[in-house]
Amino acid sequence: MARRVFVVVIDSFGVGAAPDAEAFGDAGTNTLRSVASDPDFRAPHLADLGLFNLDGIDFGLRAPSPLGAYARLRELSQGKDSTVGHWEIAGHVSTRPLPTFPEGFPADLIDRFERATGHKALCNLPYSGTQALHDYGEQAIAEDALIVYTSADSVFQVAAHEDHVPVAELYRYCEIARELCRGDYGVGRVIARPFLGQDADTFYRTPRRHDLSLEPPAETMLDVLRAAGKDVIGIGKINDLFAGKGLTESIKTTGNTNGIAFTRAMLTRDFDGLCFVNLVDTDMIYGHRRDIPGYARAVSEYDASLGYFLTHMRDDDILVVTADHGCDPGYTKTTDHTREYTPMLVCGKNVHPGCNLGTRDGFGTIAATVCDYLGVAHDGLSGTSVADEIFV
Repeated sequence: MARRVFVVVIDSFGVGAAPDAEAFGDAGTNTLRSVASDPDFRAPHLADLGLFNLDGIDFGLRAPSPLGAYARLRELSQGKDSTVGHWEIAGHVSTRPLPTFPEGFPADLIDRFERATGHKALCNLPYSGTQALHDYGEQAIAEDALIVYTSADSVFQVAAHEDHVPVAELYRYCEIARELCRGDYGVGRVIARPFLGQDADTFYRTPRRHDLSLEPPAETMLDVLRAAGKDVIGIGKINDLFAGKGLTESIKTTGNTNGIAFTRAMLTRDFDGLCFVNLVDTDMIYGHRRDIPGYARAVSEYDASLGYFLTHMRDDDILVVTADHGCDPGYTKTTDHTREYTPMLVCGKNVHPGCNLGTRDGFGTIAATVCDYLGVAHDGLSGTSVADEIFV
């Protein structure tokens, strides 16, 4: 019998500092606390699912009778970025952190990139993306150069003005960078950052960003579900984060509003398997920019969509709402991701309401539980299933 599971990742929606947060420089962080403090934050449906009933949450309105099962998950991977976070949700724990380059990329890597692309590389430092356009955009245009920069995350980012470097050509340069960034230089993502505008004060990034990730080094939930003949549909940057591996279909989005619309539309689709969704704006637009009101609006927008979604789920549908890491917009010591617990909110007619699972080790709890619900073996994946505890 066909069953549908929707896993929705609210990117960076952490729920409090993890036990090892201090080792990551993130002691005391709590994305949910910062966002819920905004006067315009509205999340009644997430609250009904048990968001404020999670372990460690001493603020917000606790649901007297949560609609589903809920847990706080602790990340096991050595990292706090979207790539390793999603891989762990899908059942792969990264025991070594992906490389970062706090002093910029080594000269030999930049030299090979310049020779392969035929363009000089400017910047080559950890940098704010918008500030990089301001500081280097005019020079890049004048010198027919590319802006190459990184961040605290494991990323190699390439920015170019669309009128001077066509987007397709920028993507090709990023494919070159992806081939160069292997081994010790194996960053989690190479990211194309096209931009437009007339000068330093008007440059802006366009929606044609494109991420090229490393392939997961082992099988994930996506692979085992596909091998079992299930549909595996990715919405948003899921395709980028898994380098397309394990997906049967990918739907690109332009942001959260678009992603929410596609997810809602999937309610009308007959499929048997997984719909895996990433809503990126919370992280990319608001978290890193430490924009609490913007983050609050983005979560509230998703919550507003839940009212319709919950009432239109089929009898055998399961919804899992989670996150991949934190990015506390109230934490101003850095603008990086923050090492936090994440929520796992599970609902559907086949889920015991009010089931408090406490705190569980490993985002792979989701992978194992999803596979069990869909009747697919998952022996090679990390994670302990809670299917016996939560499903009717």
